[in-house]
Amino acid sequence: MDALENQLKEARFLAEEADKKYDEVARKLAMVEADLERAEERAESGESKIVELEEELRVVGNNLKSLEVSEEKANKREEEYKNQIKNLNNRLKEAEVRAEFAERAVQKLQKEVDRLEDELVQEKEKYKYICDDLDQTFTELVG
Repeated sequence: MDALENQLKEARFLAEEADKKYDEVARKLAMVEADLERAEERAESGESKIVELEEELRVVGNNLKSLEVSEEKANKREEEYKNQIKNLNNRLKEAEVRAEFAERAVQKLQKEVDRLEDELVQEKEKYKYICDDLDQTFTELVG
């Protein structure tokens, strides 16, 4: 009987120890399950954030492509404008050369006009002298 009582005590002790271990394991399991639940929530949140970031990345990629196309167009327009400026500068230089030539021609023509005016004045004076001489001669003949 003593042996059985000792075995019973030992079995109770082992059962109590097993219950304590069970309670400890159950508590740890509950903690691990809570940690798992929080980790799953964080994973879901992370996944949704990844989806958002991927969408944002896609939008940014599309914007970048659009900007690259716009940059190419702007570069082409800039090149065209540079060519236009170059052509206009060349035309301006040509126009300046023509203007200088025309100015020299005008100066020559003005000198010629001045010379012809002086000549005209001299011829008018000669004509006046001749008219005066003719009048005097006519007066002498008549008188």
